Amino acid sequence: MIRTIRRYPVITASTAVLTTVLVLAAMGATSAPRWLATGYVGVFIVWTLVGMVRDVLRGHVGLDILAVVAMIATLAVGEYLASLIVVLMLSGGEALEDFAGRRARRDLTALLDRSPRIAHVVRSDSADSDEVEDRAVDDVAIGDVLLVRPSEIVPVDGLLLTSSGTFDESSLTGESMPVSREAGGEVLSGAINGTRAVRIRATRLSADSQYQQIVALVQGAQDSRAPVVRLADRFAIPFTAIALVLAGTGWALSGDPTRFAEVLVLATPCPLLIAAPVAFLGGLSRAAKTGVIMKSGAVIEQLAGVRSVAFDKTGTLTEGRPDLVEVRPAEGFTADEVLLLAASAEQYSSHVLAEGIRRAALDRGLQLLATDDASEVATNGVEAVLNGRRVVVGKPAYIAALAPETHPAILGPGEAAAYVAIDGRFAGVLVLADDPRAESSRVVAWLRMNGVERITMLTGDAHPTATSIALQVGIEEVHADLLPPEKVYLAAQLHPRPVMMVGDGVNDAPVLAAADIGVAMGAKGATAAGDAADVVILVDSLAKIVDAVSIGRHTLRVALTAIWIGIGLSIGLMIVAMTGTIPAVAGALTQELVDLATIVYALRALGGPPSGLPAPAPPGAQAHVAASQGA
Repeated sequence: MIRTIRRYPVITASTAVLTTVLVLAAMGATSAPRWLATGYVGVFIVWTLVGMVRDVLRGHVGLDILAVVAMIATLAVGEYLASLIVVLMLSGGEALEDFAGRRARRDLTALLDRSPRIAHVVRSDSADSDEVEDRAVDDVAIGDVLLVRPSEIVPVDGLLLTSSGTFDESSLTGESMPVSREAGGEVLSGAINGTRAVRIRATRLSADSQYQQIVALVQGAQDSRAPVVRLADRFAIPFTAIALVLAGTGWALSGDPTRFAEVLVLATPCPLLIAAPVAFLGGLSRAAKTGVIMKSGAVIEQLAGVRSVAFDKTGTLTEGRPDLVEVRPAEGFTADEVLLLAASAEQYSSHVLAEGIRRAALDRGLQLLATDDASEVATNGVEAVLNGRRVVVGKPAYIAALAPETHPAILGPGEAAAYVAIDGRFAGVLVLADDPRAESSRVVAWLRMNGVERITMLTGDAHPTATSIALQVGIEEVHADLLPPEKVYLAAQLHPRPVMMVGDGVNDAPVLAAADIGVAMGAKGATAAGDAADVVILVDSLAKIVDAVSIGRHTLRVALTAIWIGIGLSIGLMIVAMTGTIPAVAGALTQELVDLATIVYALRALGGPPSGLPAPAPPGAQAHVAASQGA
């Protein structure tokens, strides 16, 4: 009770004044109730006007003018009870919005409330040790062995040491079914352990772990303000004009100034001001529940109107896990020699092809070499000195600048190549294949069928590889061999707007930040792309793009409909009030029901229809489509 009073002091004061006025009136007093109500409402009017002036100085002309005129009019005609109810209604609108907002953001808040705070650190690395000490999760170091008891939240990212375990990852991915992990498998922070105590070895600090990264994104989304001001302002001036015209007409036709006040108490702006924020919070919450974090409410409005989409290739349209299919050594080198030196150099690269090269070398039993002399040249390749030999792995143009005899490799559909130079000589080519995601073609088809007019690929990969993948997923416009600045330039030139860019790599960060809507595939951990993006997809599925756009459109539709419901009901009631059948006090109370109707409707943003992503094509159909497009 005390907490509520402190949270809503204006409501408390207004209720106290209204109660006192009613008691005094019941006791037969005449002037005291009027003066008390007039004084209190007068103070509230001045306070509101000060806020309006501040808003005007910031370039925002809002709807409070209607409330101020209504309060002045009711006082002028002696309807001081109605003026108090208007004050209570306006302050009560804040409470209603707060209540509905908490309901709408419940899934966002649940993520924050569940953030792990304590970790059970095993005192010894011995598998038989049962001694643990509780530490704050921020104090866990990489390499610490942690005990996670049944039904506890995994505190940091780690590798499973126990033979097997079952985890609920629904708060991370939206997937309701528990997942099983074997020894050596990655366990993400925020997952809930099953019925068996397990041990994990921490691989990331708390601040870098998956769940804490999600919490940081959610906190930013929760703290952001939806584009309520802009949305309400679209209706502010016309609605104010209509209300004043109706009130003035009622006065002119009746010759009674009371009619002006009776009409205006039904024109207070709460429905316009409350509906949009509640709907946008509901949309943010629904998105978070499905594994899509939108960093601000403004993103929802952009997603709802997206007209162009640009995709990166590797890790976005494709699985992002390329496998080595062939080593083509140049004359004077052996396949194992080229693979060993290239894989050893790729230990110091973050490029997605590097992992596939390293994995292939280890699978062949090759022991990778270490060095202190290695560096990565962003978007071009990696250099390293290994056993006295200078090894460079990268793009063909980069390698050709070092070894002029470099010649381009002939690649098959969906294949990519890493070129290798050793001691300034062209040493060979490593051919890798990265298949398209199973859902990529269906996502592209859904976007095209749902109002997206232009779909393109912006990638740094070679043109033949990019074209092959684009053909398989149904994209006709391809821009390949791009450096990050070129991606930014092309994204800026895309029309129609708004433009959504989807990527996952570090080199995608600039274009994600520059696009109208940047979407990062963040399921594999925090990256610079995730920091730069407006939307982060926590599930390793491109289908969430469809969910994000669908939620954005549904949320904006709900917000606008709720606003129109409020406007329609208010105008209808004002027209009735012009006849004098709704007294000022009854009108002020009726307006509370309009507020409630708009809020109830705005909460529909928490639900909504399914995304409608087409079902997977029958086997062979995708190849048939690709062949027909190629023809």
